Amino acid sequence: MELMNELAEIVGVENVKCDPEELEKYSHDETSGIEWQMPSAVVFPTDTEQVSKVLRWANQRKIPVVPRGAGTGLSGGAVPLRGAVILSLERMNRVIEFDEENMTITVEPGMITGEIQKIAEEHGLYYAGDPASSESSSIGGNVAENAGGTKVIKYGPTGFHVLGIEVVLPTGDIAHFGGKTLKNVTGYDMVKLFVGSEGTLGIVTKITLRLIPKPKYAAVLLAPFQTVEEAVKCVPKVLSQSGVLPASIEFMDKPSSEIASRFLNENIPNPEAECHLIFELESSDKQNLVKEYVELGEKLIKMNAMEVYIADNRTQRMKIWRFRKAIAEGIIAFKPKHCMEDVVVPIANMPKLIVSTYEIARNEGLEVLNFGHVGDGNVHVTFLKPDEVNDESWNDSLEDALKELYRVTVELEGSLTGEHGIGLKRKKYLRMFLSETELELMKKLKNLFDPNNILNPGKIFPD
Repeated sequence: MELMNELAEIVGVENVKCDPEELEKYSHDETSGIEWQMPSAVVFPTDTEQVSKVLRWANQRKIPVVPRGAGTGLSGGAVPLRGAVILSLERMNRVIEFDEENMTITVEPGMITGEIQKIAEEHGLYYAGDPASSESSSIGGNVAENAGGTKVIKYGPTGFHVLGIEVVLPTGDIAHFGGKTLKNVTGYDMVKLFVGSEGTLGIVTKITLRLIPKPKYAAVLLAPFQTVEEAVKCVPKVLSQSGVLPASIEFMDKPSSEIASRFLNENIPNPEAECHLIFELESSDKQNLVKEYVELGEKLIKMNAMEVYIADNRTQRMKIWRFRKAIAEGIIAFKPKHCMEDVVVPIANMPKLIVSTYEIARNEGLEVLNFGHVGDGNVHVTFLKPDEVNDESWNDSLEDALKELYRVTVELEGSLTGEHGIGLKRKKYLRMFLSETELELMKKLKNLFDPNNILNPGKIFPD
């Protein structure tokens, strides 16, 4: 209670929670299959100065602090360990500045990403960072994980849009990096260092984002294929030979579309297909857009697409996207025992990666489905527990399946995670992808910023 009283003096009694029901809500994120502990308290700062005071207090007492956004993470990155204090940024959710002339928006980390997109659109501008969870995830969490999403192929992940940040360091000191300029080589690129650091080096309290002119027109193409290999092999050909750069190229195999259809209680076109590809094109010229999607549709038919469905108005586009966005919800609803991975490989190696997952699942007696952002090589391989398999067998088989999946990923010049992060979930596999020299360098950086190891301890690095 002494510690709780000290926190209340910093942020106000109304901004500290320690009752068990409230603590349980903040003890986990949306990651399945990991263990967590209850936090000792949840604190809700409302400005940068309060964040600074909380971290200074925690650093002096050597009390671990775990920063948290909206709790939509898929790596256990915001899960408390060792009775840590959760520092929730959800009440820091204001727009600091909208600069239309410089096409930037500066916001606090608790803002929901979809709200930023709406504000930009009201001014005829576009925030192109577009994670699949944009309607529920916060921009601070997106920055911490360098979130990707459906439009990375054309616009890049979150980090491509972050121009400047304000950061509170574990010592409580406040630093500012970057600004509103598109180019900046004044010293080290500290913005890029903090983006994707998973809340282990500092807590970002202000974010300046780049906006771009909003494309006036869009079209979505849905292309079913008879085999996974035919579908995935056409992706690098579309990118290198079509002369068109889609905003999105998404992939759903048959088990993915089936679970989405079941969740939506609606059939996807050509449900007998082994997989579906979704292409989204954007343009500021309608005639040019029509020309592009007609040519792309013809190329897809030549590449053995069974059909090509074109949606060129908002209602039709959303109807197609509903299937892709319902996959994760369907998995949670019908297969709560699952393990969603986030591997990424060069796009030309995707066919080998995806086909190998089916063999891995067969060998281990598991079910598997694949979906994701094939335009940038990021596939969410998701192993599912069969109903007849007990929990002990599931855990053993899953461990073997993951090791084999990661072995194949390394062989295909890929990486452990493309957008979900390492957190707790994947840290024990990090040595498969990084050398001891690389790991030690990263650990030294962590120790430099956080010598007392109070900020999000136990994440990223293998025990």
